Amino acid sequence: MDPGWRCASPGRRHPRLPGLDPGSIEVIGILGHYRRMAGYVYIMASRKGGTLYVGVTNDISRRTFEHREKLLPGFTSRYGVRHLVWYREYPDISDAISDEKRIKKWRRKWKTDLIEAMNPEWDDLYLSLF
Repeated sequence: MDPGWRCASPGRRHPRLPGLDPGSIEVIGILGHYRRMAGYVYIMASRKGGTLYVGVTNDISRRTFEHREKLLPGFTSRYGVRHLVWYREYPDISDAISDEKRIKKWRRKWKTDLIEAMNPEWDDLYLSLF
């Protein structure tokens, strides 16, 4: 059985921490304390009933800002998707990634129901993050 996961340097190994996925670990401070990194799944829309985008991030305010300001080329820039209409926080980024993959496969009606349960008017929630 493999006792650890590989790091970027060939031949060096880091021990596994029980119950933690190496991709979700963040090293804090000089002593190297470990904590799980939080994650968010979010839905953005071009307008009420418009084009939807489902994403995942570890920094919801930064990522929403990037979408709003069209800082990165792609789907949201092309289709004018700039309103944060739904989001959920997860204690572990790996849980957020799993849920994002699941929600992306949903029918549009299910996504709409999810949004309207939290945000019936499809208000832009970006300013509520601060």
